[in-house]
Amino acid sequence: MPDMVFSVKDRDGRYVCMSEACADRCGLGNKREAIGRTAHELWPPHMAERYTEQDEHLFRTGQPVVDNLDLTLFNNREPGWCLSNKTPLFNREGKIIGLACLSRDLIEPSRAGIVDTRMAEAVDRLQAAYAEPLHLEALAEQAGVSLAQFERRMKKIFQLSAGQFLTKTRIDAAARQLAGTELAISDIALACGFCDQSALSRQFRQLTGMTPREYRLWAREPGPR
Repeated sequence: MPDMVFSVKDRDGRYVCMSEACADRCGLGNKREAIGRTAHELWPPHMAERYTEQDEHLFRTGQPVVDNLDLTLFNNREPGWCLSNKTPLFNREGKIIGLACLSRDLIEPSRAGIVDTRMAEAVDRLQAAYAEPLHLEALAEQAGVSLAQFERRMKKIFQLSAGQFLTKTRIDAAARQLAGTELAISDIALACGFCDQSALSRQFRQLTGMTPREYRLWAREPGPR
């Protein structure tokens, strides 16, 4: 499946294997070329740093990563979003010796793909009014369902919780303005629904591995990424 990528790493973060789809995104001619290499050798620095931080936390705590919203590269080497799942691998003595990662691309359906009209209107409002202090309870009420039902429907349609979808929408908007305007980062933060520049920087780095300033410089670099 082209929208899913799979890989296995050892305890030192070196790839043991990966799917052809993953190798394509890394710009490799063959998936065997990934064996023995690390994320820092195959992915853009900010993505590699983010992936390595996740891996190290998993190795340290043994806690799996479940449906984590991450920045990735699609087959055309353009950045996009995915949901990542990572699980620790153990030897017979119960020691963690590596991890397996499975991620799925997030390709948002069109509004026409949301059958329920009231649900579609609530999603439209979320996407249009992301700069405002939105409350998920109010969106659920607009959709005519309980908050729990709204969350389940968002997860079914977008593979994201309502909170994740709102954060992603705001980060996407900030990324567009960082790449395409000369606005101050503090102004972009307020325009995209963050309470201040610090809140934008914190969430932006958490999701992309870069600060807003670093992303602005990276997005304007000429040539392939």
